[in-house]
Amino acid sequence: MDATLIRQLVWLDYRLALLFIVLIPFGLLVWALRSGSEAIKRSLLLYWRVASLVLITIYLAIGNLGISYISGIVAAVLIVLSLWFWQDLNEDIGASRQGVKQIYLGWRWATTVYCSLSVVFRLIFANCAFMKAEQLSNICKVWFEPPLSFSATFHNGVPVENLAFVGAVGGIVYMLYFFSFLAFSLPKTGRIAFRD
Repeated sequence: MDATLIRQLVWLDYRLALLFIVLIPFGLLVWALRSGSEAIKRSLLLYWRVASLVLITIYLAIGNLGISYISGIVAAVLIVLSLWFWQDLNEDIGASRQGVKQIYLGWRWATTVYCSLSVVFRLIFANCAFMKAEQLSNICKVWFEPPLSFSATFHNGVPVENLAFVGAVGGIVYMLYFFSFLAFSLPKTGRIAFRD
């Protein structure tokens, strides 16, 4: 593949992530809170817990850490699962008559399509995760450009090693929480998000 095309696609992926994974769900959460749509609010709060892995991935990529390739793929897969997994929330959202419902459902489908395509695209470069820093090709390094731009905008002057450390600690906490959920909460509750 042409390096220029790959660079454009990587930047497009990050821009779509900003739109579908950050801006729209934040707006929907504000709307759900103001309109009193309890099921959508709960669904989006669960979504944000899962989607925090995207931010962790960005901080790992700022430090040029190979694990960021894998965590980006895992984040997209977990986001899709979080949007469709909860049986009680899906039923409550389906029964809702709130105006935010149609926008939420449209966003959920669009995010599912985006994340699925993003996973396929990222899988092409998954081998970059297993290369040493000095072995990375220019095509692999393209994936670090958007996070470094984010760093220059929001963390100007902060050493990238410090930001990578924040990402690594966040990743460890995220994994501990996730495995705790899989081991203890999921067997107890199944696909029911909230028990009364």
